[in-house]
Amino acid sequence: MTALDQTGAGPVAACRISPAVDLLFSRWTTPVLWLLNQDGPLRFVELERQLGATGKVLTQRLRQLERDGLVHRHYYAEVPPRAEYEITELGRSLAPVFAALAEWTDEHLPSVEKARDEYTGPLPR
Repeated sequence: MTALDQTGAGPVAACRISPAVDLLFSRWTTPVLWLLNQDGPLRFVELERQLGATGKVLTQRLRQLERDGLVHRHYYAEVPPRAEYEITELGRSLAPVFAALAEWTDEHLPSVEKARDEYTGPLPR
């Protein structure tokens, strides 16, 4: 009997970080949080331009991040209306995690790329 069978809780029980990985490393989440943490509050068009994401995709991601408490949307009722997005304290608490990943990337990505170049086995389709 596997650990998954015994707990009945599925893969999350086997890997405690799965919920965080699902939350933080879905497409566009990390770049949005990184940019807002580095640059401070940004308007939608600035995020769109800097990230290269489509408006629809960026809107969906920002709404999810706002729902999750990682980003706050400031709406200004002026003509024309504008909105700015800012990372929250909860979002900012991820800065050490992203810094550790950046350090790991700097240190280990060349080894990963070398291993990829040397790999001779079948590639997934």
